[in-house]
Amino acid sequence: MSNGAEILDSEFIQGFSASLLDDYLNAKNYVQDVPTQSLLHIRSFTHRLTDLLAQKHHLSFCGPNLYDRIEQLNQSRVIDVKTTRALHRLRSDGNRGAHPEKYHLTQEQLLALAQKSIRDVLALIEYLYPKFIGKAAPAFSYQASDALTAKELCYRAVMEDDAKSQYLLGVSFKTKALMLKEQELALIDLQYGTEDENGEAVMAMAKQVAETFAKAAYWFSLAAPKDMDALFEHGVSLIHGYSGKADIDAGEAAIAIAARAGVVNAMALLGYFYLVGSKTIAQDLTEAQAFLERAAEGEQAEAMANLGVLYFQAHNLTQAFHYINQAAQAGYPHAQYHLALMLANGDGCKPDPIASKHWMTEAAEQGQLDAMLTLAQQILNDENAFGSDLSQAEHYLREVIKYGHSVPAMIELSMALADGILGRIDVVGSAALLNLAKRHANDDEKEIIDPLWLSLALQVDKVLEVTQDAGEIHALKRAQAILSHESH
Repeated sequence: MSNGAEILDSEFIQGFSASLLDDYLNAKNYVQDVPTQSLLHIRSFTHRLTDLLAQKHHLSFCGPNLYDRIEQLNQSRVIDVKTTRALHRLRSDGNRGAHPEKYHLTQEQLLALAQKSIRDVLALIEYLYPKFIGKAAPAFSYQASDALTAKELCYRAVMEDDAKSQYLLGVSFKTKALMLKEQELALIDLQYGTEDENGEAVMAMAKQVAETFAKAAYWFSLAAPKDMDALFEHGVSLIHGYSGKADIDAGEAAIAIAARAGVVNAMALLGYFYLVGSKTIAQDLTEAQAFLERAAEGEQAEAMANLGVLYFQAHNLTQAFHYINQAAQAGYPHAQYHLALMLANGDGCKPDPIASKHWMTEAAEQGQLDAMLTLAQQILNDENAFGSDLSQAEHYLREVIKYGHSVPAMIELSMALADGILGRIDVVGSAALLNLAKRHANDDEKEIIDPLWLSLALQVDKVLEVTQDAGEIHALKRAQAILSHESH
């Protein structure tokens, strides 16, 4: 991209193909204030780009799944390895944008991801230009001044009563609220056992979360009568009580209407309701399959994963593997974790420990809690693990504790800190984790914690009897105080 360019980036995209321009401009316009929407347009852009590449080479796709399309282009040698990787990266970023809270993204990380994806689009089109158009790509410059601002969205939503703008404001507030909720849960655990437990910081965060969810609910409710995507989100907000009080009956009814109108996320959720049963919807595996398949055709990753569950429960492991593999390839971390297990056990496939380790690592890197805990436990049980491995295990365990409040992770990390497995002994940290584990533990887990608690208390007492180090004495007494703290 040249600063002395004669054309703008929008003209550059239009010169490549006018059919890509709307998605590109929308991705740019939403990137600052509604990055989730920006990333969804990036995914749509990628889908249209695969159509163009196929048409140029008279290739017909076997289905709508974007992963399969990219792989078909690659296997047909329509695109090279560099293009294949770039398309998969854009596809993955678009999928992450649909549910950023599932990937534990902060608002800043989500914004950075959307901005990076815009740059990746331009770099890919610049690379493809001579191959697709038959001449060198023209010099162009990126113009960032046409971004849609929150002020403009609000004007359209309020003064023009524009349903799309109302819906997008709702999406923006919902995304922010979900991220704040994760921060709130982490803060509660951070403060537990301290003087500020349930103090001002926790209360302020909880208030901010509730207010942000309420704003999302307000805008979804305004847009719902005129916009089916908004009706779906309105249904979700009613089920989860974004406004303070849940109305599950009305929420499920709204989702059913949106699903029958063809909203992909609504079809995926209604299919899940039919799969497991809900308050107003009886379990019906035939209906579950129908809605999940329609959502899966739109590459809704959770729908693919739940189709895998449906077939797994029906003991059709081959079909279960097919759909869970599709969901994993689409970037859905829960499916990646389950695919790793299936590959390890040979469920519906040949056992493949190398591929299993790949998908387990992929899931962990995307924040899947079970995968992180599994890998951390494997590392801690490996006698040959060294410094960087142990640091990775500690990182995984702390992430699982932070986002999943996992008692097994708390116990694993507490023991590792007490025994010096991580290269240091930290009795204060170990005690704090056991104290936190007691708070979250069920009866079976408490039976595991109690002897560990007693053992750590004895360890602290014994070292206190012999040590002369002032710093160590201070730490040991702090650990004593934590272990004598009555767990809730």
